[in-house]
Parts: sequence; C-alpha cells; structure tokens
Amino acid sequence: MRVLVTRPAHSATRTAQRLRDMGHEPLLLPLRQPLHDSAAAAAALATTSGAIAVTSAEAIRVVSALGEQLRPHLTRPFFAVGETTAGEARSLGFRYVAASAGNGRDLADLIAAQGADGLLYLAGTPRAETFEGRLRELGIQFSVAECYRMQSAVPDSAEVDAIFADGGPDVILFYSRQTAEDFFRLPEPRSALPKRSTIRLLCLSEAVAGAVPAVLRKNVTIAPMPDERSLLSLL
Repeated sequence: MRVLVTRPAHSATRTAQRLRDMGHEPLLLPLRQPLHDSAAAAAALATTSGAIAVTSAEAIRVVSALGEQLRPHLTRPFFAVGETTAGEARSLGFRYVAASAGNGRDLADLIAAQGADGLLYLAGTPRAETFEGRLRELGIQFSVAECYRMQSAVPDSAEVDAIFADGGPDVILFYSRQTAEDFFRLPEPRSALPKRSTIRLLCLSEAVAGAVPAVLRKNVTIAPMPDERSLLSLL
C-alpha cells in the first residue's frame, strides 16, 4: 500500500523505514517542524530537582543537545508517555524511567501512583491540556518548561499534487491533531479525498480523529493505544 506520513521530517524518516520493512511504499509530507529551545530546558533542569515528565519524544531530542549539562540530571526519575519515548530516554542515559501505556492522563495517574511531586514537565507548544489538567486534579505540584515549538511547514503545491496524482495514497497516518488540521486546510486533500471512498485515515487517538472533516469520518480508524506500533498494526 501507498502510505502517506504527515509527521515532522526527523520522525517521518524512521517511520518510512518501518513501512518499507512491512512491505509498504511510504510517501512523506511533513506538515510541522520543531523549533528547539535547549536553553529553556537547561534553565529548568538547573532550577529543579524532582522527577521529569515528557509527553513527546521531541522533548528528549531537545535535552539530547545539552551534552555534559544533562549528566547531573540522569538519576532523576523520568516519566514518559509510551515505551518508544521511554526507550529514547533510556538511550540518552536516564536510569529510572517509567512509561504509561496510554495518553497524558494515564501518565499523570502513573506519576501519582509512584508518589512523585515537584515535577518538571518538559513540554512543547501547542499541546493538549490532558496531562496538566489531570495533574491538577490529582493535586500534584509541577512546573512547565516549554522547550520546543511545533511550527507549520507549508508544503509546495507541486509536491502535494504529485502525492495525489496516479490515485494518491491508500492510507494516511495522522499523529497529532494540529497536523491533521494543517492537512485538511490544504486545497488538494479537501477536493480529492471525498472522492476516494476506500482511503483509510489512521489516527493516533480520538483527539486526532476529531480534526477529520465529518464527510470523511467513516474512513477513520483509531489506534487501540496512542503509539506508533499500535497505529501501524492497523495497516
């Protein structure tokens, strides 16, 4: 199958290789690009001492640039959404890493169960409020360091036209609500997809699926768990 990947370029390259290994043909259309602020991450780490939490592997890529500045913090408890992100934290050298199996709400519940307080959340913007909202419900004290921003990356119209030529993709993968919203603002998908009754739109979560236009909701399938392994298992 021809599978369109809408992730940022860094992540999309790895996803493309996984798709090839599964026998599919990846098509890449990055719609967001990260802008890192490693100084913000370094300042937040230097002025806190408790556990660290992330809801995206992008935050780990930010702190990976800190080099020796990161070393004193590798023994701090580290909480992540999903085993893939947790694995990246372990690869970076964090020793005490725990992962939630679900979304940000599940991560907050895990943190509460382990009695962590005085938490540092290394976050991006824009972001969902699920994790922070649940932390407040549970009475967990936390601070937020916005250390990356996901910026829109407007594709060239010729690039989009080429993707949708000759039948276009059979499947489109959506990993974030913002990316899905960006995708459906493009004129080519808005006009082409309603005519493609068999196209499959695979979404990482219900929140992501909420950005799909109503006319295409029948084509949506939501991953059983909000991680890439579950998403690709739908192919």
